[in-house]
Amino acid sequence: MEYTIWLWVGFTGFVLFMLALDLGVFHRRAHVINLREAAIWSALWIALALLFNAGVYVWIGKQQGIEFLTGYLIEKSLSVDNIFVWMVIFSYFAVPAQYQHRVLFLGILGAIIMRGLFVAVGVTLMSALHWVLYVFGAFVIFTGIRIALRKDMEVKMGKNPILRLARRFLPTTAEYHGQRFFVLRHGKWMATPLLIVLLVLEASDLVFAVDSVPAVLAITRDSFIVWTSNVMAILGLRALFFLVAGVLGYFRYLKIGLALVLCFVGVKMVISDFYRIPTAVALGTVAGILAVTMLASYVTTRKANSTKVSR
Repeated sequence: MEYTIWLWVGFTGFVLFMLALDLGVFHRRAHVINLREAAIWSALWIALALLFNAGVYVWIGKQQGIEFLTGYLIEKSLSVDNIFVWMVIFSYFAVPAQYQHRVLFLGILGAIIMRGLFVAVGVTLMSALHWVLYVFGAFVIFTGIRIALRKDMEVKMGKNPILRLARRFLPTTAEYHGQRFFVLRHGKWMATPLLIVLLVLEASDLVFAVDSVPAVLAITRDSFIVWTSNVMAILGLRALFFLVAGVLGYFRYLKIGLALVLCFVGVKMVISDFYRIPTAVALGTVAGILAVTMLASYVTTRKANSTKVSR
């Protein structure tokens, strides 16, 4: 479907405005994000996404509205995996809590740019080379199987190539200097650990973009819907991080849910030439898988906690 340039410009302008408002007004000063603030911002971002979804449904089309919501759910669920990696990174570098929001803000900004590039490349390839459809589908299925077979969510920071390169070529101070990424020491500019954290975050976002963009392309090849659903999900990641970081124990079966979702959308993509699964069915399937795995996680965790207390 063809969209007017003003629709793209308007959405981009809205995103830039919200990012400027977030960082320049509400989080101008570094501070620790508490649970209440994180919950308010999470609710705000979700409400904005649903409001945008309603606008797509009414003014662009019912089909596009369902595709947007499906893509948003997929990206949002995959982001929990991303949040775990962020937690490991912050813990490894002992990033003070009051500086985490600024790093995540810039990380999200980089993730949005990377998503844009991946969406453009993905849609172009699928339009020019039909067989890429099967490559993307197989890759998404492979990713789902890989997640299902993964024994744990351990992240080996010492083997991270970006971290190793940065330590080798960037002179870095031993301590943090507020929210600064560079400091002048003895007439020489040096990076602070906060810059290294940002580089590692961006590298992790690149890996997740490789997984998530093909997954959403399995739902729709409409570049505007793929782009907007990804961005709206990403915008709320910072608040979601601070909201769920302390309750990840309740997501014990999320790995299984993500694996099933990815395998389903991968199969949907691979068989699309022979049978097109209706988008409404895809939405119900994705939402159902996530709901069942989250409910099972919650019930199992509650039972385990009750058993510990009774002992």
